[in-house]
Amino acid sequence: MATTTTSTTTSRARRSARHPDHRSGLAQRVNWGRLLSWTVLWLFILLTIFPFYWTVRTGLSNNRALAGASGSLLPADFSLGGFKRVLGLASVEEALAEGGSGASISFWLYLRNSVLVASAVTVGQVVFSAAAAYAFARLRWRGRDTVFGLFLTALLVPPIFTALPNFLTIKALGLLNTLPGIILPTFFMTPFAIYFLRQFFLGIPREIDEAALIDGAGHLRIFFRIIMPMAMPPIITLGILQFIAAWNDYFWPLLVGQTDESRVLTVALGVFRSQTPQGSPDWAGLMAATLIAAVPVLILYAIFGRRIVNSIGFTGIK
Repeated sequence: MATTTTSTTTSRARRSARHPDHRSGLAQRVNWGRLLSWTVLWLFILLTIFPFYWTVRTGLSNNRALAGASGSLLPADFSLGGFKRVLGLASVEEALAEGGSGASISFWLYLRNSVLVASAVTVGQVVFSAAAAYAFARLRWRGRDTVFGLFLTALLVPPIFTALPNFLTIKALGLLNTLPGIILPTFFMTPFAIYFLRQFFLGIPREIDEAALIDGAGHLRIFFRIIMPMAMPPIITLGILQFIAAWNDYFWPLLVGQTDESRVLTVALGVFRSQTPQGSPDWAGLMAATLIAAVPVLILYAIFGRRIVNSIGFTGIK
């Protein structure tokens, strides 16, 4: 009898295993926590991308039709007139017909100024910050760590606090309304750049330096011939970050450059927005100019985005 009962129980267990409850199977198939996580992630992605899409949509619209189609997700009366006005390809009559200001914008001059400023700042930051990071990471001298700690306290100082002293210095040097006046305050080094490279330099074995010193190489040769090539990935990453920061900078170039010859693209966009003889800003032209100005940054992120993330993650481990 006991054997029969045991066999019956075993048979029921096997049938239950072959035919599980529908609700428990559904719970196993649907991981609600993962589903919620992906939903929130895609929601944040859409919220991040939507402003960029709206910029594209506005830039491809006819400025006169924007007010009447403010709620439409598609371009209002599709037109490339905004891009033509920004690039100087539209006549005054064509610009006025599409609701533009009719004023000219020296887009290529401002673009050249932005490229020169961003490139100069990037080169200076990389070279001088790498040299300072080498001194803090590879050389032994009294008070090194104390000086480095004090140097890092500059990260706590908001840039607005140094704007006035820098402005007075540039004015005393007679560099107002010049590209060197925009470049100099951030040309040499920043605490973040030094910290970023120092963390990588600390991970390079010291035996390499010692072997080079035994062979008769000096610190300058070790820095340029050994350390710099080995640190090329983080150096490239730092260069990209500094280029993007210099490219997007607005306040300092606005403070120093007030003429067309010294005006960069970010400041020029603000001037373009203020040219409103029609009574309202040329939003289509402004968004078209914004898209064109963002192209170099988008290209850099598309090519080096993964390298930037990996280098920052590696730096944070040290």
